[in-house]
Amino acid sequence: MDPWARIDLYCERTDWSFWSEPLNALTNLAFVVAAICIVRRVRRERGVVLWDAAVLAALAVLVGVGSFLFHTFATVWARWLDLLFIAVFIYLLIARFLARVAGLHWPGVLVGLVLYFGLERAARAAFPPETLSGSVLYFPPLLAMAVFAVYAWQRADRAALPLATAAVAFVGALALRTIDQAVCPAWPVGTHFLWHLLVAWVLYLAATAVLAPGRSPAPATQTG
Repeated sequence: MDPWARIDLYCERTDWSFWSEPLNALTNLAFVVAAICIVRRVRRERGVVLWDAAVLAALAVLVGVGSFLFHTFATVWARWLDLLFIAVFIYLLIARFLARVAGLHWPGVLVGLVLYFGLERAARAAFPPETLSGSVLYFPPLLAMAVFAVYAWQRADRAALPLATAAVAFVGALALRTIDQAVCPAWPVGTHFLWHLLVAWVLYLAATAVLAPGRSPAPATQTG
């Protein structure tokens, strides 16, 4: 596929000019706000900014950058960059959950990432990529987040509530992403910009949940 080919996926775009999607472009600032909030929250709770907090915050900014480029240039290469930054954030978040909350060492983390990769491949094989306006691509991270929330709840881990909240918010975000084209006749700017705002909140909730201090010890280490 030609990386410079144009892509028109969203209701707000009416031509190929750079600012044809102003709301979809500018709402990516929400990811910068999310990154700042992640860093500030971790520094307040732990006194220092941990390496994984810094990397997740940087990736949140890159998610916004990739999305901004896609909603301005509207090209295949910008779409690839958008998806790449999202994928890297998701995989790092899963890895840190498995290490921090589940207490797995690197072989277990690697197995978990491979299993998640298999889930992604299965979802792509089971559904055409245009299903639900492409929102089907985000079902695997939604499922992972829900499973992680249940796991944390069973362990009485403080990550349970923010992860559950993030999962519910992500459902709402996916609904807004899916109906973008359908509401065009009644709402010409569409609903995709609201997806950005909610997803930025989801990234903040998920990242700070995984990075939060003060966890209960794993059952295997408990005595008495």
